[in-house]
Amino acid sequence: MKDILAEIVEKKKEIVKAAKKALPLDEVKRRARPGRFGLSHRVRGEEWSLIAECKLQSPAKGRLCRAYSVTELAAIYEENGASALSVHTDPHFLGSNEDFTKVREMTNLPLLRKDFIIDEYQICEARMLGADAVLLIARILTPRQLRDFLYLAWGLGMDALVEVHDEEDLRAALDTPAEFIGVNNRNLKTFVTDIENTLALLPKIGEGRTVISESGVRDKEDAARLMAAGCDGILVGEGLVTAPDVAQMTRSLAAPMMTARCGA
Repeated sequence: MKDILAEIVEKKKEIVKAAKKALPLDEVKRRARPGRFGLSHRVRGEEWSLIAECKLQSPAKGRLCRAYSVTELAAIYEENGASALSVHTDPHFLGSNEDFTKVREMTNLPLLRKDFIIDEYQICEARMLGADAVLLIARILTPRQLRDFLYLAWGLGMDALVEVHDEEDLRAALDTPAEFIGVNNRNLKTFVTDIENTLALLPKIGEGRTVISESGVRDKEDAARLMAAGCDGILVGEGLVTAPDVAQMTRSLAAPMMTARCGA
């Protein structure tokens, strides 16, 4: 079976190398104005948070959404209760820096740059693009990189969502002072998603961390189970963009307990 994650990381090295030639790191740093920790400010003030992902394609499943553009999805999410938006900048997901800046121009919601970060350049670039947060995937970083990148993001006024897939990843994340832990429910070998992964890891995380469940949330019942178990929020892409009614699905995931009680 192909190691899709390894393939993406190898390609990412080439992309970052080309980006550095096109716009040197010193210039990126000059253009990166300090942020204000928009994601953590928003999430701390809410009982439950939906980070809605503008996702057009998956490397495992191909094209997921043809009905809407990234900016159209962003508008629907914002109008229907999303707490924050996740915008891909990796080409494997049909993402781009240009899409990110377009979304930044149209919304005041906190924006997470969704990418495979392997170099400090990408973190500085994220802030230059207007990101409020970056994704740090524990699986593809050394413990030293994970800690250094976390502090770099904080130094730029951005939050960092540290993504884990299993107990080994979780131990690496908990060895850092990371505030946000994202539990990815996707098995990286089979690419099957199951929210039971979050439910299993959640008790091992302990107090003082904000836990976001990623992938595999298919309906308000899944969201309600995660909320009842103690999750602080969810990050959903495929479950939203493939829904027959994206707006209604956004509302149901943004307030899962309410919609479950109302039977919506």
